[in-house]
Amino acid sequence: MKLISPSLLVLGVVLNMLAAFLLIPAALGYLQATGNHSDFLLSAGLASFTGVVLAITGFRHRATNLQSRQMFIITTSAWLVVPFFGALPFWFWEQGVSLTDAVFETVSGLTTTGATIFVGLDNKPPDILLWRSLLHWIGGMGIIGMAIAVMPFLNVGGMKLFRTESSDWSDKSLPRTQQLLMLMVVTYALLTLACMLAYWLFGMDVFNAVNHAMATVSTGGYSTSDSSFAQFDSISLHWVSIVFMVLGATPFVLFIKLVRHKQVSIFRDAQWRGMLAILAVLALLLTLPALSMPGETLPWAFTHAMFNIVSVVTTTGFASTDYTLWGDFAIAIFFFATFLGGCSGSTSGGIKTFRVQLCFTIIREQIIKAVHPNAILKRQYNGSTVSDEIVASLVGFLFLMAISLTIMTLLLSLMGLDLVTSLTGSATALMNVGPGLGAVIGPAGNFQPLPEAAKWVLSMGMILGRLEFLTIIVLLTPAFWRR
Repeated sequence: MKLISPSLLVLGVVLNMLAAFLLIPAALGYLQATGNHSDFLLSAGLASFTGVVLAITGFRHRATNLQSRQMFIITTSAWLVVPFFGALPFWFWEQGVSLTDAVFETVSGLTTTGATIFVGLDNKPPDILLWRSLLHWIGGMGIIGMAIAVMPFLNVGGMKLFRTESSDWSDKSLPRTQQLLMLMVVTYALLTLACMLAYWLFGMDVFNAVNHAMATVSTGGYSTSDSSFAQFDSISLHWVSIVFMVLGATPFVLFIKLVRHKQVSIFRDAQWRGMLAILAVLALLLTLPALSMPGETLPWAFTHAMFNIVSVVTTTGFASTDYTLWGDFAIAIFFFATFLGGCSGSTSGGIKTFRVQLCFTIIREQIIKAVHPNAILKRQYNGSTVSDEIVASLVGFLFLMAISLTIMTLLLSLMGLDLVTSLTGSATALMNVGPGLGAVIGPAGNFQPLPEAAKWVLSMGMILGRLEFLTIIVLLTPAFWRR
């Protein structure tokens, strides 16, 4: 019981927080007379009751110090349990969906993936649309906290490279951890508010500005229309979105240093500069294919190229046009861009820019040693020493990602899906991007037609990718439970 008691306590707190958020669309539903407010209230009541029971049970058997095994259980259990309670409003809704679709939509929202099963979004009630956006925003907060305080401690995928005193969960530094996480939440909220105001000032109505701000800063991608961002015929709005998608994919620690300590380290950060360089190069490569479309002008072609590649690389998932019509070269770029991701310590998914840069550093080291076998090289990244342990963790992460992608693709293929849908669906789920490629799940498509079994596989893939593989896989090993 002592092993799982911290998980019960944390789950209880998180479910009560979820219940509080459920009251927001409940209030909107009541004011707008949608008839759905009772569904949200019932969902909030069930989440709160369960949360109180779990919190009391966990508190009675609480432990003073958290062990690494308990951190694995806390992180995984929260991401596996919370989606079922978040899915209740969709399931209870009188025009509701199956439990499978409700869970898929909720998992996609909380992991900020943005893949959706809903069609006819333009005619959906405002409270349902708002809850989808809130799922993004809630998930984004959890992702930031996990990236800053949990993943470095567990050394998942080389994340120990970003470990600071704030990542230490011992009693001595816990207040510092709490202070940092509070600053992260405040920064996240202020960015969302700034994005909302910018959207509103450049022409969005208040409801769209609120929903799209939460989806942008969380790099989630849920929109209020089936046409996603193409519903807005404004270059200015597209560039507002580009700016805030990039900010959402920026390490949040850099914002705090910039504001509190007046440090301009954001401009010296190798990871952030690397992400910007990747985005600039890919946008330039895509401008010509975009310009080849009938009636396209250069300003719009560059805007579409930049908007959609930023959306995919930052794993936001907005679409301003069907970029699969730009030709095979563009499709290939978008497919490989699906894996890149933004920066560590942000709301973005994917491999992350720092891992891409580390791979090139290791390759360069191997080339130099092939020519000069006795050379002694100092392996560094962004001013930090890259140990062999970090390299091993990086290799393990990439291998687990490749194996997961292979297994998921094979499973989806066995369910009758074509190779493009199976491969890109697996990739977009594991990388938390949103749209895949092809006629079914491409930027102009939807995940609704997929078999129910495929949606469960993809839902698990989204959680697996968000937790960066090892966090869940380690729980499946007998050695973990024998300790």
